[in-house]
Amino acid sequence: MSLSHLKSNRAPEDYGKVAVLYGGESAEREVSLNSGEAVYQGLIKSGIDAIKIDPSDNFYQQLISNKIDRVFNVLHGRGGEDGVVQGFLETLKIPYTGSNVVGAAISMNKLLSKQVWRQLGISTAHFEAVEKQDSFGVSEARRLLAKLGPNLFVKPVKEGSSVGMSKVSTPEELVDAVTLAHQYDSEALVESFIAGKEYTVSLVKGVALPSISMQTPREFYDYEAKYQSNETEYFCPSGLSWEEEKRIGEIALRAFTSLGCSGWGRIDFIRDGRDGEFLILEANTVPGMTTSSLVPKAANALNISFEELVLSILDTSFDSK
Repeated sequence: MSLSHLKSNRAPEDYGKVAVLYGGESAEREVSLNSGEAVYQGLIKSGIDAIKIDPSDNFYQQLISNKIDRVFNVLHGRGGEDGVVQGFLETLKIPYTGSNVVGAAISMNKLLSKQVWRQLGISTAHFEAVEKQDSFGVSEARRLLAKLGPNLFVKPVKEGSSVGMSKVSTPEELVDAVTLAHQYDSEALVESFIAGKEYTVSLVKGVALPSISMQTPREFYDYEAKYQSNETEYFCPSGLSWEEEKRIGEIALRAFTSLGCSGWGRIDFIRDGRDGEFLILEANTVPGMTTSSLVPKAANALNISFEELVLSILDTSFDSK
């Protein structure tokens, strides 16, 4: 692992005027506001000419009137992580951080992501999708429980931060969970529950950073465990052996690039408690970026400061898309 590769060697003036995109109108707006403020402060401390832009307020006019040279995108969820803002910026020929339109769109869609990984032999939990227009009642719920296992996770196909996510074990609970997921998206993903420890691997400039393991007193690593609980614990180093660390990093990089993703991001895993296999939960192309978020934690384990990290991510705006 080359630390020099992860650190930027550009002068502040090389970046021009940078817009930090944050906020937006998705269910993850509050998380994005926090990420954007932290990134903005990190850029300012590094001498970058930066401003904050919330695209929910006359986005096009803000970009043009401020003569933006490049964009640091920390819009989480719909509109910012699904290819929409990427396509808009490409139309305006404004460089931006992270994955291109295709990578962002596929990774935001949990169903498409899992279909790609399954075709490539990359391990992920068994799953099935339920369309909103489908008639889904107790009999269909019983079928899925029999097929996928006695405990299931249900989540919207195109949401992040565990928004609209449920764990269920009865047909009635499954019907309610699918209804909840359909409040956020037209498709619900139903997948087998895997009992085991959760890990995440952050990726920057093609390098897998040290993995992080999570431990929460809650039933699973949900929105509250991620953003509201003081009891969630993070471990970096994660406790994996050198061989396991190498393997999970290689899987993360392959899974990320297989979706067309690039620049920076994060792959979340569950390690099956029965056989020790690492199964992918999901890909994130715009992970949280507060000073206490997972990507900064992993970078810090390599003695990369938050300011150095944001410059490294900003460097990805120079990559061809």
